[in-house]
Amino acid sequence: MGAHVFDPLAGLRAPGDPEVDVFLQGTVFLDIIFTGLASMPKNGTEVLAEGMGSSPGGIANLAVAASRLGMQTALGAAFGDDDYGEFCWRTLEEQEGIDLSRSRRYSSWHSPVTVSIAVGRDRRMVTHGHAAPENASAMIGTPPRARAVLLDLKADQPLGAGHAGREWADQARKDGALIFADVGWDHTGKWPTHVVDQLEHCHAFMPNAVEAMSYTRTDTAQDALFALADRVPLAVVTNGNDGALAIDGSTGEEAAAPALRVKAIDPTGAGDVFDAAITLGTLAGWPLAHRLNFASLCSALAVQEFGGSLAAPGWGDIADWWHRLRDSDDRSAAAASMRRRFTFLEALVPVGPSNAVRRAAATIAKQSDV
Repeated sequence: MGAHVFDPLAGLRAPGDPEVDVFLQGTVFLDIIFTGLASMPKNGTEVLAEGMGSSPGGIANLAVAASRLGMQTALGAAFGDDDYGEFCWRTLEEQEGIDLSRSRRYSSWHSPVTVSIAVGRDRRMVTHGHAAPENASAMIGTPPRARAVLLDLKADQPLGAGHAGREWADQARKDGALIFADVGWDHTGKWPTHVVDQLEHCHAFMPNAVEAMSYTRTDTAQDALFALADRVPLAVVTNGNDGALAIDGSTGEEAAAPALRVKAIDPTGAGDVFDAAITLGTLAGWPLAHRLNFASLCSALAVQEFGGSLAAPGWGDIADWWHRLRDSDDRSAAAASMRRRFTFLEALVPVGPSNAVRRAAATIAKQSDV
């Protein structure tokens, strides 16, 4: 596995540590992103896109976000033996330094593909894919010892129930991993409450406000946060332009962070970046307010670029942003407020870390135009 020069968890490392910081499991898609369209094509017409890029997507968005933030990251995923699968494998392993020892290549299995078309601040996607040839536990076998596992809660694959698709996660938890959970959108609109019953097995839960309110049957993000904090040590609710709220019962902290004022052009993967940043800050033992602000910054950096994993920031991008803010001549109240919020970054990146990771442009076409 590739190594990052800047290691934000260096002070925690000791002999006998877990094999990796973060382990993830899920589906990897080949994402093909078209940008710069004036409008969507009408029936029987063709439009030209100003930009195009390609990169691993799906669970790869979260894996890349974690790895670029300096966490030793391992992924368990199925890959086809076609050119799409080979590209995604090579990009994740060689470019992003992600451990794929618990992933497998399958012959005669078509790699899942998503085409994303961005028009203005909107996007539309088309996906083709098939179920993986075997369940996650059979593919992974014994998961690596990890400080944290990041996963989505699922109604049909509950944690702690010995479900074949989640035995690997139960084993990782028994081996000491903290479970950092999110949840996918419920297209049925039922929002079954037994999904959040699984929080008894988790350390953190990080849904958005609509999801949080739906599962807790509450009317505000704040009330949803309180309800979740009764169930899980670290409850975080993201609320779009209104920022994020969190309660850490293990430290007795409560915090809120406003969203950064940026021009968002593509929200793909922003939630994954946020979750990875919260995980890093928690593992590093940062105050809750710092964790929320850091995650909000990482998401804000991501939405200013096109593409999921393409847009995930590294410590080089974070250092560049902080140095511009710190050294700016802007003495407005807004700029001063931002400097106060993020002054904790000075202890982490007083100067740009040598060879720190920055955004990469993975593309089959050799040159990304996004």
